Amino acid sequence: MRIRVLVLSVSLLLVACGGRDVSRTMNQNKGSDTLVNVAQSWAEHYRDKNPDVVVAVSGGGSGTGISALINGTVDIANASREMKPREIELARKNGVEPVLHVVGYDALAVYVHKDNPVESMTLAGLAEIYGEGGTTTRWSQLGLEVPGCGSDEIVRVSRQNSSGTFAYFRSAVLGRNRDYKMGSNDMHGSKDVVDLVEHTPCAIGYSGLAYATPAVKMVPLRREEGAEAVLPSVSTALDGSYPIARPLLMYTRGQPEGAVKAYLDWILSDEGQAIIAEKGYAPVGTLGR
Repeated sequence: MRIRVLVLSVSLLLVACGGRDVSRTMNQNKGSDTLVNVAQSWAEHYRDKNPDVVVAVSGGGSGTGISALINGTVDIANASREMKPREIELARKNGVEPVLHVVGYDALAVYVHKDNPVESMTLAGLAEIYGEGGTTTRWSQLGLEVPGCGSDEIVRVSRQNSSGTFAYFRSAVLGRNRDYKMGSNDMHGSKDVVDLVEHTPCAIGYSGLAYATPAVKMVPLRREEGAEAVLPSVSTALDGSYPIARPLLMYTRGQPEGAVKAYLDWILSDEGQAIIAEKGYAPVGTLGR
């Protein structure tokens, strides 16, 4: 009788705790602020599809996610840049073999205040604004008079150095052997960049296409003088015509298995890719062809 009472008590406790919640699988997913919004949306939709799997998503930047992967504290690291050779080496020393998965594409947009009259820029022109030794510091040097910008100073908005967006912009725009000049406003998140540009007529910043709002203006970019000026969009990211389009990545510890593999397979399915398209990024797989 005492045994029966004990079994009944345990059964009632499991029901009170939600029963199935006790055996849920937890996937830790951390990293890129560019990807964090779509990653959260993926996690929410997947919870409805597979309630036995909980995907815990957090941002902090690509470097933060990659560090967590190296230390073995996450299942999936989100990144808007590829891992560096020294990061891969460190991971392997810790017994972690990073495996890269392309989950979408992003056009890295250059934002200015909505009243800024700039019509286009070249990559070299951007480098003169952002790069070490660059001489472009005022809008009038570009032949522009920006309403509300009495100082004429170009206010540079950038990202913190743990950001994959920071690293990608440096590589794609400044070049491998050039660093950023000092004195920029380095923001923690992708949305923070766009928010500051919105409220600062003198500002210029770069962030993911998905963070565009009607309160800011995206600048068409040209690879070089005389080339076509191209606006960032899903289609120009996919066809490669936009000069600074990049893949969006998820890294796993080795080839994914079990719940992690099932989750990644779903992300790359038409259902998962429809979600990334809704968020303003270019999909891969059948929807991206």
